[in-house]
Amino acid sequence: MSPTSDDVLAAARILEGVAHRTPVLSSSTLDAQLGCFAHLKAENLQRAGAFKFRGAFTALSRLPHDDAVVAFSSGNHAQAVALAAALQGRAATIVMPSDAPAMKSAATRGYGAEVVAYDRRTEDRAALAARLAEERGAHVIPPFDHPDIIAGQGTATLELLQETGPLDLLFVPLGGGGLLSGSLLAAGLLAPDCRVIGVEPAAGDDVQRSLALGRPVTIDVPETLADGAQTTRVGDTTFAIIRERVESVITVADDALVAEIRFLAERMKTVVEPTGCLGLAGLRAWAQEHDVGGLRTGAILSGGNVDLRRFAALVG
Repeated sequence: MSPTSDDVLAAARILEGVAHRTPVLSSSTLDAQLGCFAHLKAENLQRAGAFKFRGAFTALSRLPHDDAVVAFSSGNHAQAVALAAALQGRAATIVMPSDAPAMKSAATRGYGAEVVAYDRRTEDRAALAARLAEERGAHVIPPFDHPDIIAGQGTATLELLQETGPLDLLFVPLGGGGLLSGSLLAAGLLAPDCRVIGVEPAAGDDVQRSLALGRPVTIDVPETLADGAQTTRVGDTTFAIIRERVESVITVADDALVAEIRFLAERMKTVVEPTGCLGLAGLRAWAQEHDVGGLRTGAILSGGNVDLRRFAALVG
């Protein structure tokens, strides 16, 4: 079943007092560089370090009390499900790629979840998760293609628009499409004239290709710094929403992500992971190619879970 804008509002009620209402950041330097007014939703400051907590807590809240869960994730959804399960008194098993950032694996275990590693290039994580769920009598909580996940993720944009009022343009990081599809539902409710643009890493342009063909396509695991967007296929539910509502899907190169990591650290004193910079990098790329003079724009900084040594290497 496809979620609606009303489901985003319902998710907001579930998350009230649980999820952080993250700040909306601005910078006169950034506005001057872009030629527009930019509003950045700082989901890097969310619980578990990313927007994923919103969808995870919402989805788990819909399950019978005490039921166990299994999830598969490259990192942020893993931490989000682990934390949400701990808060709700549930057992959680997380299937994570063996090459996931060490700090994300450690944080997932730190929240009390069991981590089962797999090889993302040779093993099917969804099949592994399904097998574990069957063995343990648990529910599988997918990272993006689930109506409650989508509704929960949409609350980030709901809060952004509640604070800023209608925007002309909104740039949203795009992997499997949970955040983008939820953002589209929220924008349709509070800012129907806002043009929402999804931003993928250049190496992981499966949604852009899917829109061109009119159906979801599968790509190889993309080689990109944006480890949270190394998805190989958009979800069926997310794709349907994106195809109907999105203004455009664009891509940015990894060096653009590094540039935004540096800008955010140097000028705005905030730590954002590579995937989390997709929206801002997309906004900057768009501003270089289109007239955005005087427009009110927004971008989601989707997460801040980056290993400090890696962060130092990227900004150094």
